Amino acid sequence: MKVLQKISSFAGNTFAVWVVLFAILSFLAPSGFTWLAEFITPLLGIIMFGMGLTLSADDFKEAFKRPKEVAIGVAGQFVIMPLLAFALVSIFPVSTEVAVGVILVGCCPGGTSSNVMTYLSKGDTALSVSITAVSTILAPVLTPALIYLFASQWLEVSAGSLFVSIVQIVLVPILLGLLVKALLKEKVEAGIKAIPLVSVIGIVAIVAAVVSVNQEQIAETGLFIFLLVVLHNTLGYLVGYGLGKVMRMEPKQQKAVSIEVGMQNSGLGASLAAAHFNPLSAVPSAIFSVWHNISGPIIATIFRKLQEKEENRNK
Repeated sequence: MKVLQKISSFAGNTFAVWVVLFAILSFLAPSGFTWLAEFITPLLGIIMFGMGLTLSADDFKEAFKRPKEVAIGVAGQFVIMPLLAFALVSIFPVSTEVAVGVILVGCCPGGTSSNVMTYLSKGDTALSVSITAVSTILAPVLTPALIYLFASQWLEVSAGSLFVSIVQIVLVPILLGLLVKALLKEKVEAGIKAIPLVSVIGIVAIVAAVVSVNQEQIAETGLFIFLLVVLHNTLGYLVGYGLGKVMRMEPKQQKAVSIEVGMQNSGLGASLAAAHFNPLSAVPSAIFSVWHNISGPIIATIFRKLQEKEENRNK
């Protein structure tokens, strides 16, 4: 078990490397990874089940202890990123599929990577976990509604079908994870140590599947989509941080809100795109998954350095 824990820890610490590596490999040799496409939805379900195992009642209690801070983070997540996505695809000349894909990832809740990045930034990790938990639980209602609101002008959107999908691949696995943890308690603890490894394998497989299926389209428009995703993500961090400042939150909370707003559950975006829209619509989510594993450590380092500089100044 200790060996598995070490492997899992190594995989988690080198997450970005594996995502980038397999994105490149699946682009260069797509035929070796296209078979993964049919497993995108179950893979995300497994990841969400793992997330359920790592959550506890305390994560939800925190939301009731600090409802204002959690509400600001959740509102920022579901308002800032969809609006930024809609603005970007309205300003820049993009195809229908890419527009829907960018809006789709913008309407998703936060991912668990944001919790790790908040911790590394010396931000308020407890607040970050609570915002992720609450936004994920609200996703079955808010994500379909927002996609319908912002993307229906490009193509027909079935909010009902999206709701059912998110319940099946997000809410049910998370609730099952919580239930298993509540029933088995200490017996589950050993297995939880392997969750980073499972999450890395799942996200890497989803990215590889999306990239391999859309290799030709990525070759034509990939650079532009990448720049769009980078802009969306960067603006999310900046506007999220500004929101924290405007709401007069403490510096640690400002960092948590910034990272929560900027980082999305791109695996969910890719899964919904593959199930309900054109395969090309999944590309922004796949690229977002690659990019936020690069930008996350960068923003965490910047925040940490700024805090250390402030602490040294006050000595």
